[in-house]
Amino acid sequence: MADSLFNNRPHHGGNLAWAAQVAGCSPFALLDFSASISPLGPPPSAIAAIQDGLLQLAQYPDPQYAKLRQQLAQHHHLAPDWVLPGNGAAELLTWAGRDLAALEATYLLTPAFGDYGRSLRAFAAHQQAIPLPLTAVASGKIDWLTVVTQGLMHDPARCGLLLNTPHNPTGLLMPLSVLETLLSLFRLVVVDEAFMDFVIPSEQQSLIPQIARWPNLIIVRSLTKFYSLPGLRLGYAIAQPQHLKRWQQWRDPWSVNALAAAAVTVLQDHDFQQRTWQWLGEARPALFQELAAIPGVHPLPGRANYLLVRCDRSVTALQQTLLQRDRILIRDCLSFPELGDRYFRVAVRLPEENERLVDALRRVMT
Repeated sequence: MADSLFNNRPHHGGNLAWAAQVAGCSPFALLDFSASISPLGPPPSAIAAIQDGLLQLAQYPDPQYAKLRQQLAQHHHLAPDWVLPGNGAAELLTWAGRDLAALEATYLLTPAFGDYGRSLRAFAAHQQAIPLPLTAVASGKIDWLTVVTQGLMHDPARCGLLLNTPHNPTGLLMPLSVLETLLSLFRLVVVDEAFMDFVIPSEQQSLIPQIARWPNLIIVRSLTKFYSLPGLRLGYAIAQPQHLKRWQQWRDPWSVNALAAAAVTVLQDHDFQQRTWQWLGEARPALFQELAAIPGVHPLPGRANYLLVRCDRSVTALQQTLLQRDRILIRDCLSFPELGDRYFRVAVRLPEENERLVDALRRVMT
């Protein structure tokens, strides 16, 4: 039974119902390293805002989300019509896919987050992959501009570019100077910054402060990962208003529920933000070093709240062993064709949880 279930594994992390069936236990008994969600949340400020918002369930949300847009815009020092909230980043990527499908081609840096392919296929976009050199990824030193420009088969002035920074699944951060050069080359650039919040503000390479300069730029953000609220489904796009007005016309009304809209107050929770940066600044390098000390396990440097790890043995078998013996779920990388069965990804969790993962891997690998 477990082997049959294992052959039908999901393509996304965090599927605890599937993992619990494989492990033969309750989903609550699993330690989940497959979904890159902060282990510190949801913050109490979010829970309080959701509780206060319960009375709003008897009313339809404002279809224009004026208050929510105002709160998001204020956080980024923008006008409200430059921000569009959505039902998670996934909904907004769908509309980005529709815009990109109108162009001659859309380039993707691969390995790439699987939902990009979904959004592009939904509108029959012409996709072109630009593979990242994995040897350079392992060193953390990539000549991003050369990689992109050498991989072009079409005039970029007629094409789109869809990427994320920090990059998923490698966790590498793309320099702002490279992003600005790419914006000068491509007709439309969609940048997914879902994990940018995990980078301390002084080191972030966000394009949001540059948005007024680039009418061909769309930025997608998520509130679910940093604040540990994936069940609420709240993301937002930042772009010049002409893009967002068109998206608003395309999509269903009331795409953001009232409780998700209420939870946006977490943007003002500066204590939680500081605790997150302090935790990750200590936990990520510690986990990296402990993993690197295990024979056959080779973590790659990254700046997000997860680590991509190369493994000397089958990750499919490793994942099954960890589930059934230790009730630990890691993210296989089979959904990234360039990585296959020799890479896995793990979220950075609390120190005692990270130690449980390291101990389990030591037993398997040595």
